[in-house]
Amino acid sequence: MIPCRAIIFDFDGVIVESEHIKSRAFAALYWEHGPEVVDAAVAHHEANGGISRRQKIRWVHRTLLGIDVDAAMLDDLGHQFSALVKDEVVACNEVPGARAVLDAQVGLRPMFIVSGTPHDELLQIIDRRGLAGYFTEVHGSPPEKPVTVADILARHRLDARQALFIGDAAADLRAARATGTRFVGRLADGKPSPFPPGTPVIRDLAQLVI
Repeated sequence: MIPCRAIIFDFDGVIVESEHIKSRAFAALYWEHGPEVVDAAVAHHEANGGISRRQKIRWVHRTLLGIDVDAAMLDDLGHQFSALVKDEVVACNEVPGARAVLDAQVGLRPMFIVSGTPHDELLQIIDRRGLAGYFTEVHGSPPEKPVTVADILARHRLDARQALFIGDAAADLRAARATGTRFVGRLADGKPSPFPPGTPVIRDLAQLVI
């Protein structure tokens, strides 16, 4: 078996149980447009985990509201979203087994975060949760995940086959496939799998075999 020399984690839904917080924020962001828009916006968010919120907001405005948002408006909406979620993500529960895996792996192999959360916001959350010391690097968006993963592999001279990506969304699996890393999906209790049949999945990170 090829040894695992590095672990790349998504953040929401892999390290912390925060997906419901982001769904509520999308609902709050669009509540003034009525329940049909809210339901469609939340559904789009949940069907596109791992994608940056800026892309999702742009899609909702263009597709559901018929509005092309400019950069300034997108920045404003992004700040509103951040204000809705940041403190809650700092305070929410960890994914079962996450801390045990981090404690067991720190110092044995480099660990990285690659998330669709805006980079500066992600750094603040990681720091406030006391997690910064576990990770060699923390990366939010932009750029998109395949670009970030490829950059990590190149700079750290890692064979992609020796890196493990753990994610909870189809976008994470696509990033792993695009860069050649191994992949394990993480599923929250009661959540259907977004992955094709045969994809290895776990619900508790303590089930992870490295």
